[in-house]
Amino acid sequence: MTTQTAPVVGFDRVTKSFGDVRAVDGLTLDLRPGETVALLGPNGAGKSTSLDLLLGLKHPDSGAVRLFGATPREAIVAGRVGAMLQSGGLMDEVTVAELVGLACRLHPKPYRPADVLARAGVAQIADRKVDKLSGGQAQRVRFALATAGDSDLIVLDEPTTGMDVTTRQAFWATMREQADQGRTVLFATHYLEEADAIADRVLVLHRGRLLADGTAAEIKAKAGARRIAFDLEGEIDEAALRALPFLTSLTVSHSGSAAGSGRTVRIQSADADATVHAVYGLGLYPHNLEVAGLGLEQAFVALTTAEEAKTR
Repeated sequence: MTTQTAPVVGFDRVTKSFGDVRAVDGLTLDLRPGETVALLGPNGAGKSTSLDLLLGLKHPDSGAVRLFGATPREAIVAGRVGAMLQSGGLMDEVTVAELVGLACRLHPKPYRPADVLARAGVAQIADRKVDKLSGGQAQRVRFALATAGDSDLIVLDEPTTGMDVTTRQAFWATMREQADQGRTVLFATHYLEEADAIADRVLVLHRGRLLADGTAAEIKAKAGARRIAFDLEGEIDEAALRALPFLTSLTVSHSGSAAGSGRTVRIQSADADATVHAVYGLGLYPHNLEVAGLGLEQAFVALTTAEEAKTR
């Protein structure tokens, strides 16, 4: 591995527009060696455009993108970047082994094809034609192509789409090994549980801007809210519940109690202590009371919803 003297990835006030739509809006960030970084954002947040800019597939209208202190093209030609794109097509009428062998021969610092096939979990289908693969198998072949050589940065766009649970677990174990060897792994995903479990760092994009940057725990804390859940018996005055202090969301559903009148109340609150105190102040007696921090998915929704509200 090459000693890093510059950030692995650097975006400096990068913008990119398509007509009247600004897909990336003044994006500034650095990625460091050995990080596993999740890139999150709702549809239209600018994730795919940002990855295209990083890989030199598109060029910024303003600002600069640098990889290892060089241009994206220079870094890619030097073999420092491996990429697995969601939209990447695979060559027809060749076998998996032939395609992976070609990728290895083209890489400036190639691995042995047999090792690449084994690492990606496709050795058993090496003789199968690429156009006869299932969706999950095709994803693993794309991963093999992205790791055909000794690259310092691996970029993955929705890498586990179409994979079953067992294959997804094996895939992320392999990616953790890559990061442990000093490589930087950047992945965009809609599976927020993957980001929570895998990523050292989470980037949240919204309307082309960096909305949040930190560990999963820091992103959850940034959202501020906590989850409150409890059961109530008898009639419920939802209007009174919706007037509770620091409430950010409320749902009421049947609890499935034997009496048939039970309800389960789920709340998100910016101050859980004050909200729970106010519940008792209403004369209510909650059962099975639980208070917990938001999961990454709930925090993501809370952050992006709050940001959307600011733009209305």
